[in-house]
Amino acid sequence: MKRFGIAFVSGALFGAGLLISGMTDTQKVQGFLDITGSWDPTLAFVMVGAILPMMLAWRLTRGRRPLAGGQWPAHPKSAPDRRLIVGSTMFGVGWGLAGLCPGPAIASVGFGGTEGLLFLAAMAIGMIGSGRVLQWLDQDTATA
Repeated sequence: MKRFGIAFVSGALFGAGLLISGMTDTQKVQGFLDITGSWDPTLAFVMVGAILPMMLAWRLTRGRRPLAGGQWPAHPKSAPDRRLIVGSTMFGVGWGLAGLCPGPAIASVGFGGTEGLLFLAAMAIGMIGSGRVLQWLDQDTATA
């Protein structure tokens, strides 16, 4: 139950941050990606505002255990591999086309109407289908 409570509060804070910063507005996100047009740097400030506290949190948690028990996740590999590059590319293309990523997509269901639901369904299909893409990449790597 403690874990659920921490997850709920964390998710609520994340969602509130998305709403307050305007990152659930697809036009604002696409404005950030439009560097040759009417560029909107707001998203850069939001990212820096998230990265700095996270860097501090990673430093403060060294040698400590999570509040809800278990272990902290292992640090990722430093060298990008093909799976990371393909996944990042797929994420970036979807983000650029729709102006939404998973967090804002879920938040937009409440006010996005049928477009928000359509994107959420397409995102779910992509997440389910990503397993096949990863299997294909793993098979291709094993035969090389």
